[in-house]
Amino acid sequence: MKSRRVLGFDADDTLWHNENIFEQVHERYRALLARHHDAATVDRTLFATEMRNLELYGYGVKGFTLSAIETAIALTDGRIGAEEIRTLINLGRDMLSHPVELLEGVAETLAMLAPSHRLLLITKGDLRDQQRKLVKSGLGAHFEQVEILSEKDEAAYASVLRRHQVAPQDFLMVGNSLKSDILPVLALGASGAHIPYPLTWGHERTEELPDAPGRFFELGHIRELPALLGR
Repeated sequence: MKSRRVLGFDADDTLWHNENIFEQVHERYRALLARHHDAATVDRTLFATEMRNLELYGYGVKGFTLSAIETAIALTDGRIGAEEIRTLINLGRDMLSHPVELLEGVAETLAMLAPSHRLLLITKGDLRDQQRKLVKSGLGAHFEQVEILSEKDEAAYASVLRRHQVAPQDFLMVGNSLKSDILPVLALGASGAHIPYPLTWGHERTEELPDAPGRFFELGHIRELPALLGR
């Protein structure tokens, strides 16, 4: 096992904005179906469809778009028109081509840490879309390895650590999701630095609070990470 500190970074809503793009599309989706159902019903039904389809479609824009079309057909009793479905497809296409907008301080912080730490990008979602965003972000050169996973749970992290010969005590995961980025690595004996994002997708919300003194850290901004590592 290598003893040099290894840092894992989540991508969406940790390095670049993502959930705000989905929220903008949700607003347009509610408006599209407003004459059929109220916003709460639309949101609740779409989320249930996404959860039902998650095992088949996985995470990402493509799965969301298919679930949005399925939900629209169900909520309109099949009366939704071809032009409205075309609108949903175009919304998905727009999301897949949306510019990558880095969170403040990300580029400088990674550049500061890369010379003295092994940096791994560990994200989940659609392979092609995540690869596109990484290229567009300009951050790729900072990462020794990139892992795009179908799920981020304890077993997946354990596999990543074995693959890269990293001991849990030498690993710190940085991310915005307690459920996907922090709790699984803490369970393995590694450390986690949580940097909340203003918006959280329902599937990523958890009431479970980490109980790992000395291994769990709550940060207000990624710029605080070098000082944490210095301690």
